[in-house]
Amino acid sequence: MPKLRAGTIFPTMEEDAQINAGITANPDAYELSDTEFRQLRPLGRPKAAVTKERIRLLPQVISYLRDTGKG
Repeated sequence: MPKLRAGTIFPTMEEDAQINAGITANPDAYELSDTEFRQLRPLGRPKAAVTKERIRLLPQVISYLRDTGKG
């Protein structure tokens, strides 16, 4: 089951029925079959295996580290 974000709002049964009626009435809109749904790929960049941790440093600290480091 997917994780739900705080504040997620689900349609009521009546709203869901209206949505499905709109899908049925529109010849260009249809529900994907299970096979079609499995073939979908996420948009955007793939998730990185290793992520960087961001920290904020004072400009003086960054300057010192750059001046004393290997590169």
